[in-house]
Amino acid sequence: MYYKEEYLFRHPENPIIKPADVDNAYATFNCGQTMYNGKTILLVAVQPMDNSHPAIHVAESDDGVHFKLRKEPFIEKSKNFPSIDNWTIDPRVTYIPEDDMYYITRPLDSPWGTAVMLGRTKDFETYEEMDIVALPNNRVPCIFGGKVNGQYVRLDRPNPSGSGDGGGRLWISFSNDLIHWGEHRPLLAPFTLWNWTKIGPTPPVKTKDGWFSIIHGVTQSCSGRRYSMGALLLDLDDPRKIIGRTNTPILTPDAPYEYMGTVPNVVFPCGFIADENKDELRVYYGAADTYVGLASGRLSRIIELCKEEYKAD
Repeated sequence: MYYKEEYLFRHPENPIIKPADVDNAYATFNCGQTMYNGKTILLVAVQPMDNSHPAIHVAESDDGVHFKLRKEPFIEKSKNFPSIDNWTIDPRVTYIPEDDMYYITRPLDSPWGTAVMLGRTKDFETYEEMDIVALPNNRVPCIFGGKVNGQYVRLDRPNPSGSGDGGGRLWISFSNDLIHWGEHRPLLAPFTLWNWTKIGPTPPVKTKDGWFSIIHGVTQSCSGRRYSMGALLLDLDDPRKIIGRTNTPILTPDAPYEYMGTVPNVVFPCGFIADENKDELRVYYGAADTYVGLASGRLSRIIELCKEEYKAD
């Protein structure tokens, strides 16, 4: 372990969702996450054992630890765009109070490159596919959990190769209808050891201190890639302004189920659940592209770390 685990703490029952929990599953991993009717909802990517097309399943829990995974998929291969939807994984969930709607972005992987599908649901029973909202290559658009000055906002990570061609960096953009996006601006490039290859966001959540997001970071070495987590804080009124970020990783793959699996050395967040009243942060993350783990900590402590380490720069 090359960092001190004092910001996010792994749950003792990790991994909390395993392939053995689902019939004929090879992997249960990267998940969108939110609260609905007092329950914790995860949208879990499930890869079948026969290597057929993966799907996204709803898992729900009363205590946030023990989940019931629905047998029938919630999101499957797109019927509207089947030729460019080769791998249905990695959903990001955003609840926007102004719309009373949960929006879901996910990548469309294909030989045409990776575009992004936007969908929505009100109840996690029915799902409506809306439209493709980002051109290739753009794998991780994340919509803010509320409007800013009357507009929708999102973070993107276009051209994610991280090979010196401008990839692996975050951009911010704005929209009036969630479909048409503009006012694109560069926001953040890889900036330290644990993320020097590329970074990626999760849907930002509004806190009293700013728009808060967990980010993943990738570093490359002679033994392969390593995915870790950090955090980012943006100004409430002008989210183009960074007001905090962590130079310290708040979680990095050190547990056996994180460094052994389908894709070793990976802790990968597609979102998080923040509760300011309880001062609680929960991150349900993909572990080695095989399992779902849970790490939790104090939201205020991680926000303060963002401020302190950014100021120190």
